[in-house]
Amino acid sequence: MFSKLYIIVFCLFFGTVWAQNDTLKMVQPEMPKLTAQALNPLAPAKAAFYSAIVPGLGQYYNKSYWKIPLVYGGMGTSLYFYIDNQRAYTAARDEYKLRLRGIERTDNPKVGSYTQDQLVTVQRNAQRNRDLSLFITIGIYILNIVDANVDAHLQQFNVDEDLSFKPNLEYNPLINQHHFNVNVSYRF
Repeated sequence: MFSKLYIIVFCLFFGTVWAQNDTLKMVQPEMPKLTAQALNPLAPAKAAFYSAIVPGLGQYYNKSYWKIPLVYGGMGTSLYFYIDNQRAYTAARDEYKLRLRGIERTDNPKVGSYTQDQLVTVQRNAQRNRDLSLFITIGIYILNIVDANVDAHLQQFNVDEDLSFKPNLEYNPLINQHHFNVNVSYRF
């Protein structure tokens, strides 16, 4: 009786082990092959040179077309204010010089109604705003060159599957708070 029980248990045990054949095979999806592009070490210098010659040309060289209107918009706006403040400064200065000669000229609608002290103040403010507009124009021009150079450098930056940065926000139910986790990995 025990021998029959052992045979039945033995057959059931090894029967189930032999009956489980693995018919499913895990197929790994093929990762797209990254081709190594030839790096041009002079590309950032070339982009900066192009932007120095013609503002926005370095952005065109880097194929960052959306930045070109920003460059010309910023430079155009600051140049407009430079020219406007230069005209206000010239009008106030000419009116002040005429009054120093003893000529009361009131036909100028912008500065004709000012006193001499007010004309000096208008001249100083217009001169200060003109100089500030010039510095802003020069700053935007330099920023244009730096942006073209940095953008060309970043186009050569290695971004492949071996580099990863994965921020994660997890909820901890034990203390009822969220935790911010960062996973940075590099595979060789």
